[in-house]
Amino acid sequence: MSVCAVIPAAGRGTRLGGNGPKILTPLTDSRTIWSVLYDRLTPLVNHIHLVLSPEGASVFPALPANVSTSIQPAPTGMGDAIFRGYDIWSRHDAVLVVWGDQVFVSADTLSRSLAALVPGRNAVLPVTRMTAPYVEYVFSGAALTKVLQTREGDVTRPGGFSDVGTFALGTDGLKPAWEAYRATSPRGGATGEINFLPFLPFLATQGWRITPLEVADATEARGINTPDDLAFFRSLYKTAP
Repeated sequence: MSVCAVIPAAGRGTRLGGNGPKILTPLTDSRTIWSVLYDRLTPLVNHIHLVLSPEGASVFPALPANVSTSIQPAPTGMGDAIFRGYDIWSRHDAVLVVWGDQVFVSADTLSRSLAALVPGRNAVLPVTRMTAPYVEYVFSGAALTKVLQTREGDVTRPGGFSDVGTFALGTDGLKPAWEAYRATSPRGGATGEINFLPFLPFLATQGWRITPLEVADATEARGINTPDDLAFFRSLYKTAP
């Protein structure tokens, strides 16, 4: 199975005290968020596609041959960012989406997600139980029925399933499904975005199989969104062998 990893990375690191692409934030003297993600993904996928802001693209360092880029002109949501790379990832059987600040998602989780993915109209959703989930995925039996998002005013439940910023999907029929979703789904009331996460239960209503994959270590769900997050991950990578 041919796999393209897509990293939406159009965000700036202003909340972290930076003024450039967030994905270039240093974790050690020699490692950045980008270098960690690149090293982790390269052994598992055939290609990596970065989605950058115009400003980010202008300062991004030279890229290896197995990496391509596209531009998201305005920050209109992760779904828009992912589909900016459609011309590239549609050439592959599957797309592995990893948020551009998700440095602690493990190689084990990534490889298990790809191993569990069946080509076609299928998706694998790695989830972990959180004490206070920012996002909660609600299942009825094995079926994904809804996504609760605190940023949109939803109330999540202690111990509910959250994602780890990683999603594996077959590419067959994915773009038409996204267009159908966009035509029927309102923008988020708080964010003004057409959110990507509710697209997953929408896919389930369209006959897609969404397979949850439980991740034991809830740290994998933590991205780098605040100075405290950055300090936490810098301390981990400083002591890593």
